[in-house]
Amino acid sequence: MKLGLAGTGRIGTSHAETLKGFDEVGEVVVADVDAERARAAAAKLGVTAADSIDALFGAGLDGLVVTAATDAHPALITRAVDAGIPVFCEKPVAVDIPGTLSVIEHITGSDVPVQIGFQRRFDAGYTAARAAVASGELGWLHTVRATTLDAAPPPAEYVPHSGGLFRDCGVHDFDIIRWVTGRAVTEVYARGANRGERFFVDAGDVDTGAATLTLDDGTLVTVSLSRYNGAGHDVRLEVLGSKANVVVGLDDRVPLRSVEPGVPALPGPVYPGFMERFRPAYTSELKTFLDVVARRAESPCGVLDALEAFYIAEACELSRRERRPVEVAEVRR
Repeated sequence: MKLGLAGTGRIGTSHAETLKGFDEVGEVVVADVDAERARAAAAKLGVTAADSIDALFGAGLDGLVVTAATDAHPALITRAVDAGIPVFCEKPVAVDIPGTLSVIEHITGSDVPVQIGFQRRFDAGYTAARAAVASGELGWLHTVRATTLDAAPPPAEYVPHSGGLFRDCGVHDFDIIRWVTGRAVTEVYARGANRGERFFVDAGDVDTGAATLTLDDGTLVTVSLSRYNGAGHDVRLEVLGSKANVVVGLDDRVPLRSVEPGVPALPGPVYPGFMERFRPAYTSELKTFLDVVARRAESPCGVLDALEAFYIAEACELSRRERRPVEVAEVRR
């Protein structure tokens, strides 16, 4: 296969390195709006650089991986679909719901597959939790707790364009809650706080958030988010049922320290960030994309899945701003 990659930032460079390691991939061609950055990444990885995005699309691609800035996602997705090129795009589809709906309208009716990058669906722990729920071994669920705590905040210049904590960070939790439980979210109540750098306030964002979600069967879910978990990157999911429970992310590297007498410290080292925490999952989702490109598999996470997670994030942001419960139906369009 000849695969293209648009966007050679941190995650794009990592994806390009992963792609070139697959036996089925004969060539990886990278491009960026900053042509020099693309050339530098290509030289480092030993792949091909295209001089521009236009040149990338003219390179005879079998598939395209999109890791560019969010505001570039809609145009790259629709252009790839129009060209008959299967596309993998990091979340989100667009910066907002209208943009997401516009992409959906544009590609509806096409048989060109689109896969959106919610990598937690490919993590072994989340996959096992989903199987445990589906098997009935947990009984009926009474509580679900999701946690995404970043070890350090993103750069100040990233925040104004991120969409905010719930859309940028929490959307991964919202997607995986739907996927693991097999249920829809009907209502949210969210709050936010700022205890760290001023640039979050200046962008109208928060650095810490909490949300209570209600699923369509009445199950209660709590979601905790923060940009300032200095102990280390901490992503977990607790699924508690009437018969049993399971926990995702509780391993030797979780940044938790017990103060109970006689309980030994975890060996570590802690995860410094999301790339290290989910590296096997990123590899698995890209391997799955090769199956999608070859039409051996359907897209495991399409634009409609991304839209549903975005609706929950949008409801949380509205709830935070207006300090009230919000039904997800209120933000649907």
